[in-house]
Amino acid sequence: MVELIGAIAYPALYVAVVGVLLVFSRARRFAKIAAAAAAALWSVIVVAIARSGLGAAGPIPVPVVAFAVFFALLFGAWGTRPQFRGALLSVPLPVLVAVNVGRLAGILMAISAAQGRMSAPFGPAAGWGDALTGALAIPVAVIAARGPKNRGWVFAWNLLGAADLIDAVTLGALSAPGTPFRVFTEGPGTEAMGTLPWIIIPTMLVPLYFLIHVTIVAKLRSEDRAPQAVLPARYAA
Repeated sequence: MVELIGAIAYPALYVAVVGVLLVFSRARRFAKIAAAAAAALWSVIVVAIARSGLGAAGPIPVPVVAFAVFFALLFGAWGTRPQFRGALLSVPLPVLVAVNVGRLAGILMAISAAQGRMSAPFGPAAGWGDALTGALAIPVAVIAARGPKNRGWVFAWNLLGAADLIDAVTLGALSAPGTPFRVFTEGPGTEAMGTLPWIIIPTMLVPLYFLIHVTIVAKLRSEDRAPQAVLPARYAA
């Protein structure tokens, strides 16, 4: 039952996150179409990996490789393509926070861990950490919508959300069956993360949410510098 719900929730979440970012960005129409096509192509590749059985545990789990590839593509574009970076920075801050509400779906991971399909500490930590980040995204998005005041809460929440992703990736890598660096050896580890629908999380959603957290930091920093830029010239000295 949990897998069935996840098979609906996680693809829908991926589509929703990509769609919201495209709709609210100020990128040109052609760029949005290209980005949507690239996101769709990546989802096809991930599903093909899961269907072929390549996502099974091994010395170097394929989901880990896919995560690294997608992560590198996203942040490579962020660092080398000003248009890509500018399009993300044009998305309103409350929207960037609000798309994290979808991380409430992490409850499904926590339930799966409780049923013995994923090992502790990875399953419970990743699942409940995501759920907490998603729940807090609701009031934090409201705070962000009220303007520069109380942006400290946005920064603190953003730090929490990024730390949750780092924690999940680290624990997942240290729990992967068949790897020489596995530390948490009890139970099935993260073997389920190479199958549908769970493979969608590390290979598609986690890199996207990392990018969103970095974008939020960049927007907060740019907004902090903005008032200085509009000061009269006589104050510049």
